[in-house]
Amino acid sequence: MSGIGHLLNRVLEVWRPAAVPDGAGGQAVALALAGEVRAKVDQPSASDRTLAAQTGSRHTHTVYLLPTADVARGDELRGGGQRLRVHSVVEPSRPDYRKAETELIQPEGAPP
Repeated sequence: MSGIGHLLNRVLEVWRPAAVPDGAGGQAVALALAGEVRAKVDQPSASDRTLAAQTGSRHTHTVYLLPTADVARGDELRGGGQRLRVHSVVEPSRPDYRKAETELIQPEGAPP
């Protein structure tokens, strides 16, 4: 187990885009439950937010994961009443953890 395992204080569901029949002989893309991961969800640092803004990305939360976590760009992480869209997943030079840069998805009419 990674040295960060004790810091991962949440369990998030991983929802992944998958092709499903559309009922008319074709396919549509829908999110399907792909599993669960242990995670720690933080607000990004000011420098992380600045870098994301410079690239046109909306980075609202950083999610720390075990190095073996099956999370990829385009996935949605759900838990604790939050839905987070994964924009990128990076690994540090030492594979002690993975870090997902995500954006909080709020339903229409929900308070900020």
